[in-house]
Parts: sequence; C-alpha cells; structure tokens
Amino acid sequence: MANIDFDYHLIDVLEQDAHTVAEYSAGHELIRAVREHVQGKKFVLIGEASHGTAEFYRLRAEITQHLIVEDGFDAVAVEADWPDAYRVNRFVADRSEDKDADAALSNFERFPTWMWRNTEVFAFITWLRNYNQETGRHKREQQEPVGFYGLDLYSMTTSMRAVLAYLEKIDPEEARAARARYGCFGQFIENPQAYGYAIASGRWDSCEQEVIAQLMQLQRKGRLYVEKDGVFAGNEYFSAQQNAELVKNAEEYYRAMFRGRPNTWNLRDRHMFETLEKLASHLEDRLKREARIIVWAHNSHLGNAAATEMGRRGEFNIGQLVTEKYPDKSFRIGFSTSRGSVTAATDWDGPAETKTVREPVAGSYEEIFSQLAKKRFFFDLTTDGEAMEFLREERLQRAIGVIYRPETERMSHYFYACLPRQFDFMIHIDKTEALQPLPAFVRRRAGEMDETYPSGL
Repeated sequence: MANIDFDYHLIDVLEQDAHTVAEYSAGHELIRAVREHVQGKKFVLIGEASHGTAEFYRLRAEITQHLIVEDGFDAVAVEADWPDAYRVNRFVADRSEDKDADAALSNFERFPTWMWRNTEVFAFITWLRNYNQETGRHKREQQEPVGFYGLDLYSMTTSMRAVLAYLEKIDPEEARAARARYGCFGQFIENPQAYGYAIASGRWDSCEQEVIAQLMQLQRKGRLYVEKDGVFAGNEYFSAQQNAELVKNAEEYYRAMFRGRPNTWNLRDRHMFETLEKLASHLEDRLKREARIIVWAHNSHLGNAAATEMGRRGEFNIGQLVTEKYPDKSFRIGFSTSRGSVTAATDWDGPAETKTVREPVAGSYEEIFSQLAKKRFFFDLTTDGEAMEFLREERLQRAIGVIYRPETERMSHYFYACLPRQFDFMIHIDKTEALQPLPAFVRRRAGEMDETYPSGL
C-alpha cells in the first residue's frame, strides 16, 4: 500500500499507456480494443464506480450496443430484481402492452428508483426494442430477441406474487397449494427484517422447507407447463422458476441478516452469479449454441473481489466467481472518476440529490489518474510493462453507491485494490456529471427492502 510522492516519470509512463476515449461517444479505439478482447468470451462484465454517474451508464450502453450488433451478444443482465427487469424484457422483446420505455421501467418504484429509472437506461431499452424489431430476431429459428434480465434478490414478495400469477393462469389447483406454502410467512410477509429477527430469537419457525418445496414442485411440473402454455412458454416458465428460486434465496438472506454483512453480501452475490449461469443455460437451450451475456453492475460486484480488501474480509462477488469458473471466457471492465457531480441520497429512502464529488483522496488511483494530461482514457490492464507494474501496487479506490456522504468519504467510500488483478480494462472519465432520473413516485413495497440494502452498492 504505497504512499504517493508523485513520480512524474511514472505519470509520463501512464500517459503513454492511456488510450484516449472520445468526448461524445465510446470512440473507435475503445470499441475496437474491447471487441478484440471479447472474441470468444461468454461473459463481459461492465461496471460503474457509482450508481449515479451519467457517463458510466452512457459509455456502458454504447459498448453494449456494439457488442450486440457487431458480435452477436444475446442478453444484458443487470443488478436489478428479476420481476422488475423481466417487465423490461417483455417490452424489448415486443411481448408486452407497455407503450414506451417509461412504462416498461415503471416497476422500479422502490428506493433508489434512479438506479434504473433514468434517461440513459430509457434510451438504451428504447434502442434495444427497436433493434429487436428491426432485425426480426424473435421470428427466426434458433434466434431470440436480445433480452434484459435482473440478477438481484430484493423482490421476495413481488416474486411470490409472480409465481402465484403464473400458476393461476396455468394450474389453478397448484396455485392454491403454492399460496398455502407461502402463507408460512404469516404476519412477517409485511416485514422481512422482523421475520429474520423472529427466526434468530426463536419466536418463529423458518419457512425454509416451504419455499424449497414450492421451487421443487414447480420444477417437477415444468415440462407439462411448457407444453401447455404456447409459443413463449419456455421463457415464461423460466421466469416463474427464477422467481421461485429468488423467494428461496431471499428467505435465506433475511434469516442471515443478523449474522453480519459478509454473510449477506456473499449470499446476494452468489445468488446473482447462479442466476447468471441459469440464464445462460436457458438461452443455450433455446439457441442451441453458447450464449453470450453482458452484465451491468457496480464495480464492487464485477471486479475480482480477491484483488481487493473485500476478499480479506471474507467477501466474494460475481466478478470473482465468474473469473474463477470461466477464466478464459470472461472479461471485466471498470470505471473511475476524479471529480464532478453524482446522483445519490444522503440517507436510506432519502430523495435523489445532485451531489458534488470531492477531490480524490491522496494516494488513490483516482488521484493518480487526475495527474494525466488526458482526461478521458482507458487502460488495457492485460498488458505488461512499467505502467502496469506501477498500477499493480495496491492503492485506494473510490466506490460511490446509492448513498454518498462526502464528510466521511475515506471511511465510507474507499477500499484497497490491485487494479490489474481486479479488472481487464479501466475507463477513467476525470470529470463526470450526475445521472438524470426519470420522474418517479418512490413507493416502499410491503415485504421488500430497498435495493442494494445494506451496502448501498
């Protein structure tokens, strides 16, 4: 963890290795470099250093568009709950009654709504729907519309309702049995944290067996349901199964809340990784070939946790799990910024605010990058040389989630990392602007916590 006394020779070396990113687009050099590196890759993980920076979302969308159009990627999987994102998936596949992207995003109604209800995501899913329509992908044999899916696990009650709604349509008798199983939560369906506390204190019996039984019953009858339900049946059944899986994992998550953060963090990222693998397997069954998926989430989920102090705390993430299982089939891209503005809240359930990003902490990667003459650039961290040796020294890295508290920035928003082990590419935009939220009415859903709780990431 070296202290930085700026060695301007090293700054010059970094300057030479930094590739310029064009001002108003991802730029030919960045796109060309990404496309060269992702040939033959199954998973491309594209992060963000905050949940409220416009340039991160915009550049990520531009890279994704090129990978879809030019390299045939099949889906985008995001740090969002399955049922909320699946409404968007129906929209982009032209299989919903939503008239526009704003309506398709309207299920994102819990704090922090701006994370997915914003102008950049609106533009991307509008583009994705148009792309699917123009290419007629859903009309071709062994071809699927490029999809938009959620990986997260905060939608327990919404997912229960989705399972019940599916069964009401396909198997009313089984829906009654499912309603009885989920009834195990009783009064605590309105307060999952109280459910976890009641379990920990011995005042309530766990619903673990009921939610497992429901998932297994849905799986047992899967073939019957798919054969019974028409053209889009495979996708609708898969969605119902994922919702049942989510209920099972969320129940475990709530029980684990009182055992400490590493446990819940790991449960959450394990769930997202397993959801990603199941999505890939589902798409491969339909496409009859390897599926290629782009993942959008915060840097802290997509960079290799083993290369950060998270790993020393016993935490892992999607990036680490993907890297370890698919070392030659995955590619990780991170983002960073030094200054500007960000959309974030001061407290949980607080309003979205435009906040000024403080100057980076001394010795951090962000401070080093701010010394370069280039202000929009990327590093190819897979190369060797003097610059990479310098970047391999473990340093502070900033992470802004949905909460930003500049007054406690060092404690709240920095952790140590080894950049070239954490990511394959790092894109740095020195001065960034706050994400623009869409108008939204924030509403707490009974039985569900705010997304990203308690980490904010």
